Amino acid sequence: MAVGAAGRPLLELEDVSLGFGGIRALQHVTCQVHRGEMFSIIGPNGAGKTSMLNIISGIYRPTHGQIRVLGQDCTRVGPQALARLGIARTFQNVALFKGMSVLDTLLVGRHLAMRCGFLAAGFRSPRWRREEAAHRKAVERLVEFLEIGAIIDRAADTLPYGLRKRVELGRALAMEPQLLLLDEPMSGMSAEEKADMVRFVLEANRTLGTTVILIEHDMGVVMDISQRVVVLDHGEKIAEGSPEAIRSNAAVIRAYLGEGD
Repeated sequence: MAVGAAGRPLLELEDVSLGFGGIRALQHVTCQVHRGEMFSIIGPNGAGKTSMLNIISGIYRPTHGQIRVLGQDCTRVGPQALARLGIARTFQNVALFKGMSVLDTLLVGRHLAMRCGFLAAGFRSPRWRREEAAHRKAVERLVEFLEIGAIIDRAADTLPYGLRKRVELGRALAMEPQLLLLDEPMSGMSAEEKADMVRFVLEANRTLGTTVILIEHDMGVVMDISQRVVVLDHGEKIAEGSPEAIRSNAAVIRAYLGEGD
């Protein structure tokens, strides 16, 4: 969806603040994310970027302000309920289950879509078998999408770092989210691994229709793939706009370089 197009924003943050004792992690942040956007959050270390993702995903609850998903007030909603609304997330530090295969890791991402209860699963009822087959087909499509067919039987936590990040992306995409939150998905990667991750994120946005909110320190990547960028500094929003506008914004230059024009 183009910025400014008709229709309600997918996500709205209105005057959101977050505090921990005397520390102000976020201060009166307001922004909107529209369906289908590639939206990035940038800022110096300690600017409040991950705190903002933690609020959107329900890990933290704001001390002030309101969060809405498709107009629904989600300010006090927890992570599991937000996941059911279609919000998925990856983390800066890869967190994969030890010893679990890549295939089973991706299937974990399908659990919210499963409708059969434990009793049906225990008896392997016809309904359960149909649902299991449908989820495996969805995962097979994802395996092909991410080009990881050769490693589906390997333990995910033993893979090289770049592949572990790709599997974590796959686990999030397996939820078929309408909003995907990515916290530094390319950190610590080689140039080749980073290029692959950029390609998969863009394809998820363009072909799967997934709205993406990205935190990433690589400004080249941010400026190349984002439609809009929000800049935080000491918990405050200091700029918002297109990559071109952000590049020349004096407040952004000061925040990063400590100097004006």
